[in-house]
Amino acid sequence: MLIAADKFKGSLTAVEVAEHVTAGLRRVIPTLDVAAIPVADGGDGTVAAALAAGFTRHQARVTGPTGSPVTATFALRADGTAVVEMAEASGLQHLPEGVFTPLTATTYGTGELLLAALDAGATSIVFGVGGSATTDGGAGMLAALGARFLDADGQPVAPGGGPLKALATADLSGLDPRLAHTDIVLASDVDNPLTGPKGAPAVYGPQKGASEEDVAALDAALAHYAEVLERAVGTKAAEHALAPGAGAAGGIGYGALVGLDAAFRPGIDVMLDVLGFAPALARATFVITGEGSLDQQTLHGKAPAGVAAAARAAGIDVVAVCGRLALPQDALVAAGIRRAYALTELEPDPARCMAEAGPLLERAAESLARDFLL
Repeated sequence: MLIAADKFKGSLTAVEVAEHVTAGLRRVIPTLDVAAIPVADGGDGTVAAALAAGFTRHQARVTGPTGSPVTATFALRADGTAVVEMAEASGLQHLPEGVFTPLTATTYGTGELLLAALDAGATSIVFGVGGSATTDGGAGMLAALGARFLDADGQPVAPGGGPLKALATADLSGLDPRLAHTDIVLASDVDNPLTGPKGAPAVYGPQKGASEEDVAALDAALAHYAEVLERAVGTKAAEHALAPGAGAAGGIGYGALVGLDAAFRPGIDVMLDVLGFAPALARATFVITGEGSLDQQTLHGKAPAGVAAAARAAGIDVVAVCGRLALPQDALVAAGIRRAYALTELEPDPARCMAEAGPLLERAAESLARDFLL
C-alpha cells in the first residue's frame, strides 16, 4: 500500500495525512504493509515534502514580501539538488493578518533564498512557485540575484509590481555567475502567461487584494517590464511573456524563465521525480492519494491527478481521501481515481471537519480498507 497524498491545507500536513491514513488502515488490517511518500505540486508544502523524503533542512533570514525580515526554509540533498519554495520567502503567510500589498509586495527575499541555496552547495534547484503575495514579475528576485532595474533618473525602481511602470532600463549582466552553471526547474501547477485576460494580475491579483484598478495598473506595469527586458536581452523576453508558467506566482515564473534560464515543468511531475515516486510505485499494489479539496483545480496539475496518472499508467488502482469532494464520479474515474472518501461525508460542519480532520481521516481510511482491501 502506497500513500502519496498532499497536505489538507489548514488542517493536516502531508506527513500527518499519511500517518492518519495508515492508522485507519491498520485498524482493519493490522499487518498491512504501508509505505508513504508525502507529495506536493510545487506550491506551499513542497519543501516539507522534500524534507519528509530525506532532504536536509536549511534556513535563511531573508526579506519578506513587505520588506520585513522573515525566516525561510529550503531543502538540500547530498547530490546538490535543492528544493526552494518561493512562498517560504514571499508567500501570503508573511503578510500581516488582513493586510494585502498587491502593488508593492516584492520577491526580493526569494532571490535571497536562491542565493542561500547556492551558498549551501546547490548545483540544481527545483524552484516551486505558488502561494505568493507578490505580482512583481520576479523583478525583486532578479534584483537580489544581481540584476539592476533603473528609472529614468538612473535610480533603482521601488519594490513591487506597481512601480515597474517607471522602469527605464534593465541590466541582467550582474546576475550571480553561479546561476549559469545551475540547472533550475520552474515547478508550477499553473500555465498562465504573464499578462492579459489570463495573465498573473487578472487571474491571481484579486486573491492578493488587488482591486480592478490595481489589476489594470499591474497588468500595464508588467507589460512595460517585459518591453524593457526585451530591449535588454532580446526577443526571448517577449516570447517568455507568452510562455506557459510565465504568470505563475505573480509573474515570478517570467523572471525565472528570462533571467535564470529556468525550464518549466508541471510541479507534480518534477516533485514525483525528486521524491522517488517511481521506485515506490514499482513496489506497490494499491495507491491512496488525496488533498484537502478534490475539485476542478485538482484535474489541472494538482498532486492527486499526477499521482493517479502515474499509477494508472502502471496499471495500479488508486483511491483518494479528501476534506471535501466537488467532483462527480465520472470526473474522478476519468482522472484515474476509482473512488474518493471525503471527510465532509462524516462531519458536514466545515469548522468541525477541519478541527477533527485527523480522527475523521482515520475513520475514512477504515471504510476504504473494508471496501477495497478485505
